[in-house]
Amino acid sequence: MIRVSEIRLSIDDNLDILPYKISKILKIKPNEIINLNIFKESIDARRRGKIDFVYTVDVKVEDEEKILLKNKDKKVIKTPDLDYKYPEQGSLIIDKRPVVIGTGPAGLFAALILAEMGYKPLVFERGEDVDKRSKTVDLFWKTGQLNEESNVQFGEGGAGTFSDGKLTTRIKDPRCRKVLSEFVKAGAPEEIMYSFKPHIGTDLLKGVVKNIRKRIIDLGGDVRFESKVTNLTIKDGKIIDVEINYREKVETDIVVLAIGHSARDTFEMLYEKGIEIIQKPFAIGVRIEHPQSLINKVQYKQFANHKRLGPADYRLTYHTSNGRSVYTFCMCPGGKVVAAASEEGRVVTNGMSEYLRDKENANSALLVSVTGEDFEGSHPLAGMYFQRKWEEIAYKVGGGDFIAPAQLVGDFLKNRSSKRIGNVKPSYAPGVKMTKIDECLPYYVTLAMREAILNMDKKLKGFALKEAIITGVETRSSSPIRIVRNDKSFESVNVRGLYPAGEGAGYAGGIVSAAVDGIKIAEKIIEKYRFI
Repeated sequence: MIRVSEIRLSIDDNLDILPYKISKILKIKPNEIINLNIFKESIDARRRGKIDFVYTVDVKVEDEEKILLKNKDKKVIKTPDLDYKYPEQGSLIIDKRPVVIGTGPAGLFAALILAEMGYKPLVFERGEDVDKRSKTVDLFWKTGQLNEESNVQFGEGGAGTFSDGKLTTRIKDPRCRKVLSEFVKAGAPEEIMYSFKPHIGTDLLKGVVKNIRKRIIDLGGDVRFESKVTNLTIKDGKIIDVEINYREKVETDIVVLAIGHSARDTFEMLYEKGIEIIQKPFAIGVRIEHPQSLINKVQYKQFANHKRLGPADYRLTYHTSNGRSVYTFCMCPGGKVVAAASEEGRVVTNGMSEYLRDKENANSALLVSVTGEDFEGSHPLAGMYFQRKWEEIAYKVGGGDFIAPAQLVGDFLKNRSSKRIGNVKPSYAPGVKMTKIDECLPYYVTLAMREAILNMDKKLKGFALKEAIITGVETRSSSPIRIVRNDKSFESVNVRGLYPAGEGAGYAGGIVSAAVDGIKIAEKIIEKYRFI
């Protein structure tokens, strides 16, 4: 095929004109185009009063070599081969099935690649399958009744199942297309393959992860839910089995440890087993909510609410005078703030959107960087204990029952308690208590947030809206630890056969990067071992 880049369409142009634009560039007739696929879509809003969509398109035509020889335009090249290449199998023989712990993106994709290559993985997930899990989570949001083993953090699909299903990533790994293509095969919209800001939405993502699970099983794998890994047996520096639910032992030579960033009891078990873990910087803060209509107007101006654009988003960063990085994270257009606790007596918030992103509010995490100097000790799990401390304080400030502390931005900037809810209605369930956010975050975090909000308002007018609402606390943006692994083999540095993977192990941040890390882990296993 031939790849044609930098094809510009105005915001009101129909995609039907793409063949005509392409035919002019290739100097052929439109009817000579046999087929075309959009490879990439981006948006150019740099010129005031004008928005263009810019496309890269792969085109199938007759006599491609002849057209490429004649056309000297740098925007026209032979389409690169981006098909995923499976690794060659290694020479070491294993006869025990590899074990994958966790069904978040890293675990699912490690299991999928292993299954595709005939390794018949055994997948263990502490939480419930996505259908049961959804009912459990809904019950929690309505009543405050928490299941500590199956919740927003644990269960089929991982923490990303209850998010916006964002598929944007800063990594430039060709495996990203393998991830997106598998999502499409599993029922995700085809537009995620090329969209400038791809997302699935939590409502569609539930079906996608279920279909990936079914594919793993069809290929010879097994997936078991409500199956928590409670112990690992290590002998002579090598993994030999895993314990499930304190009673069943499964022998194996290979364990993919894709446990997610909130598996705190598992972190403690790994530390007690002597597996090397180190502290990792992360960030804490709040969720901030604005009217989605405000964000649309500020970002798109006269094009606000245009059908081609959808709800607007934003990404803001600021470096404060006290040396802290403050940034927005996991911005959810037309979404809601959700209760994301996984332990009793602790409040945690997160954001979520469905595919249509049609709720009244926009929300985003507003986070401040924290490091080992803030964690009150050098213990490898000190960051985890730091998270717990502020989650417990937030629970008490909210008054219990997972009610979250909240405050108007105007009151927060003036350092006074909020007594009422303004025009922006908080979306967090089970509910909020209007109070003072300073009571449930470190002073240096709230100090940095105040400075950042005022400066972010200069970039996004309305960010410091007095009636906007902040809800605390957000502590789970990334893992507080790194399970140290060998740079070449990806195994734990002190336990052979143990492969830390994904966000929980400290090697990814987001759905796509975690999935890519899972693929890399599977490749390392396949390149070393042959399963019989």
